[in-house]
Amino acid sequence: MADRGHIVVGSDRSFDINPAHPVYQLLKSKNIAIVPQDGSGIDGSFDFAVFSTAVEPDQPEVLKAKHLGIPVETRPQYLARIVTEFKTIAVAGTSGKSTTAGLLAFLMQRLGMQPNFIGGGRVKQLRTEHNAGNAITGDSELLVIEACESDGTIVNYKPEHSIILNLELDHHSIEETTAMFKTLGENTSGMIFFNADDVHLNNVLLHSTVSFSIDAASKYRAEKVDLKPFSTAFSVNGTRFRLSIPGKYNLCNALSCIALLGEMGIPHKNIAGVLTEFIGIERRFDIHLNDGKRLVIDDYAHNPHKISSFMRTMQNVRERVCYIFQPHGFAPTRMMKTEYIGAIAENLRCSDHLILLPIYYSGGTALKDISSSDLAAGIRERGKSVEVVESRRIILKRSGEWDSYAILGARDETLADFARELSQKLTRLDFNND
Repeated sequence: MADRGHIVVGSDRSFDINPAHPVYQLLKSKNIAIVPQDGSGIDGSFDFAVFSTAVEPDQPEVLKAKHLGIPVETRPQYLARIVTEFKTIAVAGTSGKSTTAGLLAFLMQRLGMQPNFIGGGRVKQLRTEHNAGNAITGDSELLVIEACESDGTIVNYKPEHSIILNLELDHHSIEETTAMFKTLGENTSGMIFFNADDVHLNNVLLHSTVSFSIDAASKYRAEKVDLKPFSTAFSVNGTRFRLSIPGKYNLCNALSCIALLGEMGIPHKNIAGVLTEFIGIERRFDIHLNDGKRLVIDDYAHNPHKISSFMRTMQNVRERVCYIFQPHGFAPTRMMKTEYIGAIAENLRCSDHLILLPIYYSGGTALKDISSSDLAAGIRERGKSVEVVESRRIILKRSGEWDSYAILGARDETLADFARELSQKLTRLDFNND
């Protein structure tokens, strides 16, 4: 909105704590005013106020806006309004939304389609000193959005086309998410692209569908697949593609983009020419160190499906891996405890080890009636190697115990900093040994 000439003012509790935050500086460079989160930045001149659904109703700015009679919307409500102004492509699914939306926007930009983009993950190649990488302001009527089901507002989106990647347990039960995806399909005026390999999506009755897959029969099926440790080669309808990020799950994400662009009339050879350039999203299989001996990878995987997909990919990369997982909240850990234990225990090899950090707490009134020790007990009962540590410092002190580390967890931006710190520590160890 700032790029389109609107006056934008905002606040964030993390900016109050750390004015040197890189996103703080980036937003200010776009002439977005950053104010303290105490209500002092809001007055009667505002047309409306938009709040994340994570913002508590008793937060000072919420109270101030309501006191002044300023119309208030949640971020998803505002996004739903923006969706209607464009030829929107909504990317949905319980896993892979950020990567797929970012990849689609990147491909469209490289293909000269001048898209607009509002995503959740930061596309590495879109980052500049004035762009965090999760948005593009383009000159076309096309808009790519990440359509998240977490707060239920996905049912308000009315896109032209939709991509539905998968359907697993995450923020809601499978039955609840199924109902939301059905509504999204009903609200989609054009084509619906769906993953024919996903069992649960078979229960979502959709119209005007176009299928993509790796295993099942579909219109856009990957063939002659070569899953390499850090890339994937495959063919679709006779055209050879190369994807510069690994994993079967990323292949699925790429297939959805190929299917949509193919149905929009873009030749496969043109898509193949730019697909290989995509290097991914921040904190999605983000390689911080890979010197042939030592390896540190940081990833946003946080629900059982994402964790399983990531761990299966890692099995093709290294024979021994130390996984470090920080559960991303008390409520999600409570809801998915059994599935967490099953997913991790099933994919943790005898040669692997798991270190659990304390459950991430970002504030608020969460009920703290579960801990990482509860997950560890269940995983240990399955005969797998697991421990709980109270501090990242402990891991850094013991960093020489493993050559390969994978850091998993959502919501906490400092996990990327931890990955960098661990990489530096391992590099110094090797230097001192030499």
